[in-house]
Amino acid sequence: MKQTIGFIGLGVMGKSMASHILQAGHKLNVYTRTKEKATDLLEAGAIWKNTVKELAEESNVIITIIGYPQDVEQMYLGENGLVQSANPGTYLIDMTTSQPSLAKKIYEEAKKKNIHVLDAPVSGGDIGAKEARLAIMVGGDQKAYDYCLPLFELMGQNIVYQGEAGSGQHTKMCNQIAIASGMIGVCEAITYAEKSGLNPESVLKSISTGAAGSWSLSNLAPRMLKDDYEPGFFVKHFIKDMGIALEETNNFKMDAPGLELAHKLYNELAESGDENKGTQALIKLWKS
Repeated sequence: MKQTIGFIGLGVMGKSMASHILQAGHKLNVYTRTKEKATDLLEAGAIWKNTVKELAEESNVIITIIGYPQDVEQMYLGENGLVQSANPGTYLIDMTTSQPSLAKKIYEEAKKKNIHVLDAPVSGGDIGAKEARLAIMVGGDQKAYDYCLPLFELMGQNIVYQGEAGSGQHTKMCNQIAIASGMIGVCEAITYAEKSGLNPESVLKSISTGAAGSWSLSNLAPRMLKDDYEPGFFVKHFIKDMGIALEETNNFKMDAPGLELAHKLYNELAESGDENKGTQALIKLWKS
């Protein structure tokens, strides 16, 4: 069934995700703070909306992937935001990595207006977005998930319903916690290979398919070796995610030393001027 989809946030990942929806034949309304980011989509047939309110009133499913929790709160719950402006029966899908508590708050406020909300953060970076093979972690009502699943399938391959509102965000925190320590390990392994006189590319061939294998090792380590620090996922956004995860672990009274160390190291990287680089830029701390 072809629908009218609203898409807000056309950054490194959002632009590709929106493109897949447009290519599938859905009518696509778009809005982003910087209109130039929408140029390619507009040329391909997307329709520009001047305000969030206008997009909300003219879309029956709305997807957002924006920056920080405060942006999400303003987008959804602010004056002329999505919850206030969307029509009853609309489906709102937030694919930003944000706070589980905020996802629950948005869900409850929207429910009062008969608006359906899913929190559905993603993992896979720019490559996963371009190739439509993101991992998508979904929280909210099962019926809403079932309704929106065909849209998720246009953007990802590993799509899992995790439970009630906020569950998608909690799952994404598990994802980011696993990546945080793993990125340190990748940097240490590459540095060790170089210092021992090995060819790091040959080392990666040996270890990336064994027990040490990970997405970061296969996809980001090669970029490290080429000094390619262009963002598939921004350092500043990873710091934001780890901050949310640390808040949650503190709430659980849970020790997370690996997460704490990664958060500290990435903050050092950002303070050196690399907050807008990709997360693989962490290797620079070992090169300095």
